[in-house]
Amino acid sequence: MRVRSWRRGWQERGKMERIDLYSRFTISSIPWLFALSWQLAPFKEDIRHEPLPLALGAALLLVSLTQCLLSNRNVRPSYEHYLGVSEFPRRRMVAPLVLLVLGVGLLAALAAVDGINSPGLLLMTLNAPMAFVITRVLLVPVRTFLFESLLLVAVTTGTLAAAGVRGGPLAGIVPTTLFGCVLVLISVRPSAWSLSVMWQAEGARDIQARLAVAEERLRFGRDLHDVMGRNLAVIALKSELAVELAQRGRPEAVDQMVEVQRIARASQQEVRDVVRGYREVDLSTELAGAQGVLRAAGIDCAVTGDDGGGMPAPVQSALGWVVREAATNVLRHGDPRRCTIRLGVSADAVVLDVENDGAPAAATGKAGSGLAGLRERLGAIDGSLDAAPAGDGLFRLTARIPLARTESRAPAGRTSGDMARTAARAALVEERR
Repeated sequence: MRVRSWRRGWQERGKMERIDLYSRFTISSIPWLFALSWQLAPFKEDIRHEPLPLALGAALLLVSLTQCLLSNRNVRPSYEHYLGVSEFPRRRMVAPLVLLVLGVGLLAALAAVDGINSPGLLLMTLNAPMAFVITRVLLVPVRTFLFESLLLVAVTTGTLAAAGVRGGPLAGIVPTTLFGCVLVLISVRPSAWSLSVMWQAEGARDIQARLAVAEERLRFGRDLHDVMGRNLAVIALKSELAVELAQRGRPEAVDQMVEVQRIARASQQEVRDVVRGYREVDLSTELAGAQGVLRAAGIDCAVTGDDGGGMPAPVQSALGWVVREAATNVLRHGDPRRCTIRLGVSADAVVLDVENDGAPAAATGKAGSGLAGLRERLGAIDGSLDAAPAGDGLFRLTARIPLARTESRAPAGRTSGDMARTAARAALVEERR
């Protein structure tokens, strides 16, 4: 069950979230890997098997493991500091620094009692600063980190020299300690930099989507102003003219009011068209557009079945909206590699299936999503919409529209009240989206 829960949690994450989690996990694993290899290896042959050297070695191992725990605790805030999300509390580096000084002191004590030979000493020296510098490299500029690394090399070398280390072993301390710091610099820092660039790109994509929504709102407001501004001005003028004619007892006032009524009804229809997109959606265009957009996003998209030609206009328009919304959901909610769009037409119904292997997050269909709007559109022509997982990691959206009922419906037979209610429902759906 734990494995399934972990796998489900991994699949529900987006690409950036997966990369972010992988990077943090890798950085958190590095100090443990070094501690369990470089710190444990000398116990076999390099540390003298006597009580005092073994006690000092065990204390040094305990300090190293504690450093790993603190390093893991500081990985997340240090990443957020590097990414500019939040400020890293300086007090959190006090304990790792104290443990680093304690570790170097224990290493010097171990060398002073002649409890370790040269290879083991170099391995433990290499491991001593790793947990500390893994966090530190994300908190300061590169130049500052290099200066601190040289300072650390000098302090470590001086401490071990004071403990009696001489000759080749002492000379090897300098490149060994510097190598560990540079290794962290060239592995951790580029990883964090790549992560920041990808998050910035993700943020730019989100801003682009918001700008597209804002542009669409401006277009909607402009179109509504163009439609209603002109018609309301004409209605106002003709109403004034009708009032003046009525006051004079002229029969032409009735003709003017009839014209006002006609313009008002026409305006009602125009507002309804603006709210619904004011253009009929072409199914074949939407199919080609969805295929092009998904392929551009790196998703293999195949369109099979009928091309939609010869269907009634309301059916084509409704299915076009389904294709548009389904492609949007695949890009926004899932992380698929393949998507298949199938359109089947029979004597009594047309069925559209959109199937992808994206994450289950695309299957939520919560209130307020575009699926509610699609059900409203399909419900107007007796259609239905189903969206649910299809097994084997697949998600399927199915739209079904009965052709016989659709062709028998007469749009011209709608009353003005029906049109007003439809416009209100469509406006509510668009607002929810």
